[in-house]
Amino acid sequence: MKCKLLFVLLLNTLVLAAQKVPLMINGANNTMHLLHTVQAKENWYSVGRLYNIGPKDMAAFNNTSIDKALAIGQPLKVPLTTVNFSQNNSKEADEVFVPVYHVVQEKEWMYRISTNYNKVPVETIEKWNNISKDNAKAGTRLIIGYLKVKNNQSDLAKYSKAVPADVVVKEEKKETAPPPIVKEEKKVAPPPVLEEKKPEPIKTEEPRIVPKPADKNPVIDKNGGFFIKEYAEVGKAINGTAGIFKSNSGWSDTKYYALMNNVPTGTIIKVSSEASGKAVYAKVLGGLPDMKESAGLTIRLSDAAASILGAATGKFFVAIKY
Repeated sequence: MKCKLLFVLLLNTLVLAAQKVPLMINGANNTMHLLHTVQAKENWYSVGRLYNIGPKDMAAFNNTSIDKALAIGQPLKVPLTTVNFSQNNSKEADEVFVPVYHVVQEKEWMYRISTNYNKVPVETIEKWNNISKDNAKAGTRLIIGYLKVKNNQSDLAKYSKAVPADVVVKEEKKETAPPPIVKEEKKVAPPPVLEEKKPEPIKTEEPRIVPKPADKNPVIDKNGGFFIKEYAEVGKAINGTAGIFKSNSGWSDTKYYALMNNVPTGTIIKVSSEASGKAVYAKVLGGLPDMKESAGLTIRLSDAAASILGAATGKFFVAIKY
C-alpha cells in the first residue's frame, strides 16, 4: 500500500514538472504561448483540456494536425489567445485564473514589457505584482496575465489566484471611459440629421417600409456592420474562396459571422469582395466544419454578410484582413 502511494505521488510530481508551474510566457503579442512537454498517455485532447484550448488550434499553432499522434517527451507550444488568456479580468463562471509570468531582462523597461504583451497597461502590471516600475529589476518575475482554465477539467486549477480587487475596478473604469467620447461626437451629428429630415420628409418613411420584407435584405450597413467598432488590424491578410452558411443574424442587427481555420475564435475580420467593391466586418465563431463541402474553402460567411458582398449563393472570391 505504501509503495502504491509513493508511486502516485511520484507520478503527480512528474506531471506537474511537465506543466512547468509556475507558468512562464514565451513569444509576444500574437505569438504568445506556453511550453508543455508531452507525458505518457497524453493526447491532443487531454493537453487541450489542461490549458483550455482547442486541440485543432494548438495543432495548427505547432504547424501540424491532430491526426499525428503525440510522442512522449515531445515539446508543444500552447497558444495564449482570448479563449484561454485574460488580461482584463474576463472569464467564464466555471473558469479560474492561473498566473502567467514574465522574467524581467537586463535593461528591459516596463513600457517594453507592456508593448510586447498586448499593451497591457503598466499600472495594471504594477497592481498585479504589488510593485512599482522602479523596482522591476532584471530577474524579477512579473505576472503578465492569467491563464483561464476550467475548474473541474484542468489540474492547473489548483494553482489559481484571485486578481487584486483594485485592478478589477480600474479596468472597469477604463471600459466605461469611451462612452463620453462617443457622446461628444454625437452632439456634433444631430444638426445635419435634422436639416436633412426637414427638406426631405419622405426619407423618414422609407426606413420603416424597407425592414418589413425580411427575406429581401432589409438592412444594408454602409459601414460594414455591427462589429466594425471592435476591429483591430494586426497586419494579417489572406485571399481565398468563400462559401455561405445560413444564419438568422445580420439581417436586422448587422451582426455578421464567419467560420475560418487557424484564426482564434472571437477575432473580428474584414472581408472584402473585389467584384462588388464592398466589405463587411465579421466575428469568427470557429473553424470550418469537417465536411466535403468545406473542401477548397478559405472561409464561410453568414448569408446576411454574403448578401452585402453581392453573393446570394454558391462560392465567391474574397480578401480577408485582421
